[in-house]
Amino acid sequence: MAFNQGCKGLVPLSGVDTKFAYYFLLANVPLLDSLGTGATFKELSGGKLKEVLFSFPSVQEQHRIVAILDEAFEGIATAKANAEKNLQNARELFDGYLHSVFTERGSNWLDSTVGECIRFIDYRGKTPVKTNSGLRLITAKNVKMGFLQRAPEEFVAPESYDGWMTRGIPKLGDVLFTTEAPLANVAQLDTSEKVVFAQRIIIMQPDPRSLDSTFLKYMLLSPPIQQRIREKGTGATVQGIKASLLKGIKISFPGSLTEQHRIVGKLDALSDETESLRAIYERKLAALDELKKSLLHQAFSGQL
Repeated sequence: MAFNQGCKGLVPLSGVDTKFAYYFLLANVPLLDSLGTGATFKELSGGKLKEVLFSFPSVQEQHRIVAILDEAFEGIATAKANAEKNLQNARELFDGYLHSVFTERGSNWLDSTVGECIRFIDYRGKTPVKTNSGLRLITAKNVKMGFLQRAPEEFVAPESYDGWMTRGIPKLGDVLFTTEAPLANVAQLDTSEKVVFAQRIIIMQPDPRSLDSTFLKYMLLSPPIQQRIREKGTGATVQGIKASLLKGIKISFPGSLTEQHRIVGKLDALSDETESLRAIYERKLAALDELKKSLLHQAFSGQL
């Protein structure tokens, strides 16, 4: 086994159990991180590492503590694996239903293309001047798969709004599509307040007489449409798609808005259930991580 220059091999001396030393380092990650230097990448020097105070009990006591931590961490690992699997199952259930909706189309569905029934508001190629406060700036970083994320929060001056938003004004419910970095993230605008858009986002406004905005969101999120978009994507390092190619993507949807609303209702309900399960399992995962930290703290503060 070989190590590169970013690794340090530590060999415990006589009287120190190797696993005990490992757990000690794991318990002191925050301390070790604080001792590192470097603006871009932190590096912990061997000299600084040697200065870290390491107290240890008898070998027998070390073995006892290691045995307790091993057993506890094995149980935590199993619980985390189960929670992660349940989380994955919840996501797959929603994705599976979404896939079926857009592959098992009904007889009254219409064939079209993105460009035929959807208006684009495109602010790509423009970069607004950011300020410390003001109107919310939405960038590609905020657009996730199915929802808008608040962070990172960036702003532009309110007085620049009219001069900036000259290509079109977005409205509540409009569909947001990222054209690159990442490609094909889709969400809906969730506010009616004034917001400003940065580059790498296309705002989609479907003709409300024929295509519901929320139905469009789900359609663009569906595996079949995502695949078609990525097949048209270009770029070796960062994949993106040109507006002209995006407009040519073939889509299908029910001719009846009532049917679209019915499908949206089912997808919304399943999405809400999936989100609820996601929140539960992510809280469980966070709690298990905190339990692990607590056990390590107890082990090296004489409380175990």
